[in-house]
Amino acid sequence: MIKTFTCLVLCFTVYITNAQTPATTPTTQPFGKIDIADLEMIACDFEKDANAEVLFDQTNVYYRDYDLIIERHKRIKIFNDKGKRYADVRIPHSAQNLTNLQAETINLNGAAMEYTKVDKNQLFTEKLVKGVSATVFTFPNVKPGSVVEYKYTINTNIANYPNWYFQTSIPTRYSEMTALVSSIADYRTLEAVTMPYVINKEGKNNAMVRALANVPSMPDEPFTTTLEDNCQRIMFQLYSVKLPGQREIAIAKSWPKLGEKLGMHPLFGGQMNISFSGESELVKKAKLLKTDEQKIACLFNEVKKTLTWNDIHRFTADAGGIAPAWNKKSGNSAEINLILCRLLKKAGIKVIPMVVSTRDHGRINPTFPSPDQFNSMVAYVPVDSTRFYILDATNKYNVYNQVPINLLNSFGLYIDKDKEDYKLIFLENHDPVIQLVLITGNVTADGKINGSAEIDNYSYNSMNAVEKFKKDGQEEYLNYLTREDNNLKISSLTFENMDVDTMPLKTNVNFTLDLTSSDGNYIYFNPNILTSVRANPFLSTRRLTDIDFGYRDNYSIIGSYKIPLGYKVDVLPKSISLTTPDKSISFKRMVVEQDGNIVVRYIIDYKKSIYFKEDYPEFHEFTKKMYEMLNEQIVLKKT
Repeated sequence: MIKTFTCLVLCFTVYITNAQTPATTPTTQPFGKIDIADLEMIACDFEKDANAEVLFDQTNVYYRDYDLIIERHKRIKIFNDKGKRYADVRIPHSAQNLTNLQAETINLNGAAMEYTKVDKNQLFTEKLVKGVSATVFTFPNVKPGSVVEYKYTINTNIANYPNWYFQTSIPTRYSEMTALVSSIADYRTLEAVTMPYVINKEGKNNAMVRALANVPSMPDEPFTTTLEDNCQRIMFQLYSVKLPGQREIAIAKSWPKLGEKLGMHPLFGGQMNISFSGESELVKKAKLLKTDEQKIACLFNEVKKTLTWNDIHRFTADAGGIAPAWNKKSGNSAEINLILCRLLKKAGIKVIPMVVSTRDHGRINPTFPSPDQFNSMVAYVPVDSTRFYILDATNKYNVYNQVPINLLNSFGLYIDKDKEDYKLIFLENHDPVIQLVLITGNVTADGKINGSAEIDNYSYNSMNAVEKFKKDGQEEYLNYLTREDNNLKISSLTFENMDVDTMPLKTNVNFTLDLTSSDGNYIYFNPNILTSVRANPFLSTRRLTDIDFGYRDNYSIIGSYKIPLGYKVDVLPKSISLTTPDKSISFKRMVVEQDGNIVVRYIIDYKKSIYFKEDYPEFHEFTKKMYEMLNEQIVLKKT
């Protein structure tokens, strides 16, 4: 864990001081003024296959009295039909604080520029969480070749200083941020930028001015966290605020200070003292059980069963608190897990509220204390000096004794108000998660395999499979098992332990596989059937983000295939063993002919759950060889 923590800190802490270099042109232009060359452009100069390109994105952040003003102007070029989705815009903001919104589509009609403005009737408001909305609209008359642009002003609270992201999912020709920090607010900045700035200076009133040019897109790579975790960016952390005539108010100068403030928050720490109807009966039921494990499991399952999550992640309760959430049997993540914390505490279990960030919100940066890094909360239960439980009752498929899958490989801040103990800890799963596939097949002379398989999924693999089946239904689950291979047909599907989360999920199938490449003299087949490791997700030779599997996987695939009468083995893959140079991944393949059967065994063991992008060349080369060996065919010849 210490090694993982150290590597994460090194990855997060990127402070680069860049010498000022001449800015590329064009940079920005006034709203509605555009060069005809941008309308005639058919591809991004530095990323030819891009579907769209940000021509420029500019923000100016400053203070007016004690309000924070954010001005932004963005222009995007659409290259093809796939790029038209970037003409859908969503601007989050607090209620009633978005002003001066202008938006238009610009097309070239012959030699003339044609402007189509977004009508106010085409603007829609989407409620996100209490007090926060989003203005949503789609640009009209968008087609390949269009340019869309919009600008707006947001007037907000002094604490809402925005981070700036130079890099997005499409290439950016020019991105500029001007940030003025007020004397009443003390901010710390983190510049996670590795590209050379084209502007790096102090502007008017000592404002920070930074700009990048020709920024490549950040691709959506498999097994990564959020784009925001990985792109070129500048982050702002509010340390303290001091209004004239008042004492300084510390916000987040350290994790303990932040934890102390949350512990005193009436909608966080204060909720541990709020009672709700029916709690005494639940606590009494739990106290009748003999062990703490049984009490924890009982109350965790009662809360999961009774309350429905409203799909909103929060790390504080709404204004009403936990009592109304219990009464209506629904609530946000904080309300549900604060209820769980209270019940556990009343039952005599040591439990501490913890604030966290889900994987789709972003990984916690341990060097940068800030409440903005959190979006949810859970119950932290210390078991002994080396073990703890992280309980999240919002997901019906979670279990009490496993770190929720959407929190793995990040940090949580536990807030023990009673002992004034506030500590950031890394959330990980040390144990390998097993998937075992057992296959028995009969190869027929007409080029088929008729067989049965048992797929045993443990821990997170079991949770994922159960959730997929219950949410998507049987037909989609069958497509998932066959990887949409039309030659593989499943005739029966049964489960064991579907609703027993302490046991592995056993999936039993009968199947038929058509071996379409076989002919009258040869039969070709790949014994890697009905597994989750059939296709290599790491085909790209280039990697910009760390590989984050979440947890360690351990695959065992064992198959026995009966050779049909009149055939013999012509080509049998060799038994082989591979490991990465650092021994963090091992692969073994054993293939033998035995009493008229071909017996195969594959074993894949990942010793780590995170592989850093700096090590990707070795990782890529290993997985390429491994998947080639996983899919190497057996050849039978007619005698």
